[in-house]
Amino acid sequence: MLPHGDSLMAKKLKTPEGTGGVIFTEGNGELSKLEINTAWSRAELYLHGAHLTHFQKKDEPPVLFMSQLSRFQQGTPIRGGIPVIFPWFGAREGEPTHGFARTQIWELREISPWQDGGVSVRLRLPDSPDAALVSKFTVEYLVTVGQTLAVELIVANESHELDFTFEDCLHTYFLVGDISAVSVTGLKGADFLDKTEAFARKTERAEHLKITQETDRVYLNTPGGVEIHDSKLRRRVRVEKSGSLSTVVWNPWVEKAQQMPDFGNEEFLQMICVEAGNVGENKSTLPAGKTARLKIELSTLPL
Repeated sequence: MLPHGDSLMAKKLKTPEGTGGVIFTEGNGELSKLEINTAWSRAELYLHGAHLTHFQKKDEPPVLFMSQLSRFQQGTPIRGGIPVIFPWFGAREGEPTHGFARTQIWELREISPWQDGGVSVRLRLPDSPDAALVSKFTVEYLVTVGQTLAVELIVANESHELDFTFEDCLHTYFLVGDISAVSVTGLKGADFLDKTEAFARKTERAEHLKITQETDRVYLNTPGGVEIHDSKLRRRVRVEKSGSLSTVVWNPWVEKAQQMPDFGNEEFLQMICVEAGNVGENKSTLPAGKTARLKIELSTLPL
């Protein structure tokens, strides 16, 4: 059932005439979500974490991976889809891992139909005690569903005097047919930090990056897009991005998967995370009164 505030918002934001494919409904764990249908695709968006849990083009496999053991409950991150990471990436002593944005109930602000048949949904990160301790800022999230899936995180520094330094990341989980049949292109020549080896700095030599063991890498100064080549599903997933200097590639592999209570022991075989953001050395410093935009657009092509 919709929380009171969200119920109020839903009443105010009538589905615009002509969209017809946007439905307010109760999702897993009684968390409120939107189901978005277009002529080409279908998506699911939870207000919890502004979390996209599904995007699928008609007659194709889903683009996003979701763990069968994911927990859908307030205050707990959803495992899979596209978690919104803000205002920090990774662990921080005494604070939630990957920041607080992914466990907040975001406010639904607007639903907009496009002339071409696509639909955009705009959400806003609500004020919270956690946010009040960081800085004076606003965050909006724009999701556009159509022939492609585009998501944009918009951070505004509301201070009149102070800079705002933060990390952000769109932590996208991609569904693959078999991780052994997958490669990632677009990262050759980039330096990366290897978390599995105490953040050792290395340079990517492979044109086609293959995953054969636990992989947890932050590729630095990588503003360009990448592609996931999946010979089992016979497709390429193109990740175009802007406002992003970091690319994170992650697969937990065998041992790490077994340590995660919200992730199946064998699910690492069907997923890869390829994430766009600004983390670590590439964190953002936003001057007073300025706005930063982090955007990705996901499309599928035959292999």
